[in-house]
Amino acid sequence: MIASNLLAFSTLLGGWLVYGLALLWAITRAPWVELFSDLRRQHLLFGTMLALFLLWLVRRDFDSGLSYHFIGMTAVTLLLDWPLAVLAGLAAQLGLLAIGRMDLASLGINGVLLVLIPVLVTEVCAIRVERAQPRNLFVYIFFCGFFPAALATLMTLLGGLALLWMDGLFPMPPWLDDFAGYLWLVAFPEAFINGTIVTALVVFYPDWLETFNRSRYLQAPWKEGDRGE
Repeated sequence: MIASNLLAFSTLLGGWLVYGLALLWAITRAPWVELFSDLRRQHLLFGTMLALFLLWLVRRDFDSGLSYHFIGMTAVTLLLDWPLAVLAGLAAQLGLLAIGRMDLASLGINGVLLVLIPVLVTEVCAIRVERAQPRNLFVYIFFCGFFPAALATLMTLLGGLALLWMDGLFPMPPWLDDFAGYLWLVAFPEAFINGTIVTALVVFYPDWLETFNRSRYLQAPWKEGDRGE
């Protein structure tokens, strides 16, 4: 998370523009009819918003204006699908804004980094996996859970670093050459957390995952003797 004083006004404005357009698109594509008619889906949405808000509260704030916390948007995207995942991320941000843990000016650019990028990466990976139509359950868990979470973390960190470097308001640390080594130390815990959540949902509550094809992944294994003569 980046404070507004570390970014130029044009960057903050661009973040609001991109985030605002994405929110409008998510609102138009969200399954409102199914959501209002399905009490279980409402509970999942509100519970996910609360869990995401609490996850983002567990963070390390630095004096420079930067903050680090786990993202968790990969599991949220697989659970709710991308339109509701974007809105859940916005709700978590508004919660942080209400208690003074985020400033309004940087809400847009942080929404792009912490919400849009992870959701986009997860959605692309989920679509590619679904097009391949694998029958192995571990393909879904790894390529929709573990891998997208790690990739999204890397892209979020690199995107934030690029913005700080281009605006020039944040003094870059002298150990920037060693930054690549730290990226993996950050990406692996994020991948582990999201992958573990996805694995638990697949095992205990597969019906909760909007992107999970239960009929294909959990069907009984085919045997030679099952073929009709």
